[in-house]
Amino acid sequence: MNKTDLVNEIAAKAQLNKVAAKAALDAVLESIGQALANDDKVQLVGFGTFAVVEKPARTGINPQTKEKIQIAARKVVKFKPADGLGK
Repeated sequence: MNKTDLVNEIAAKAQLNKVAAKAALDAVLESIGQALANDDKVQLVGFGTFAVVEKPARTGINPQTKEKIQIAARKVVKFKPADGLGK
C-alpha cells in the first residue's frame, strides 16, 4: 500500500473527501516527524511506538575492498509494533 492507497482508505472509512483525507494524513505524518526530530517518543495505542535511538560508532568492513572502516555514531528511528498488530 502506498500513500495514495492509504489516502483512499482513510477517505472511505472516515467518510471524508480525498483532499481532506490527504490533509489529515499529511498532518499526522508531519506531527510524528516533528516529535521524532525533538527526540520524543510517539506511542499509538493498538498500533505501536516510534522512538529515536542512538546507534554507537562501530567498525565495519567495506565489502568491495575488505578494508576496515569506522562507521560514525548516529540516531535512527525505531518502530515497535503493538501486540497483535497485523493479525
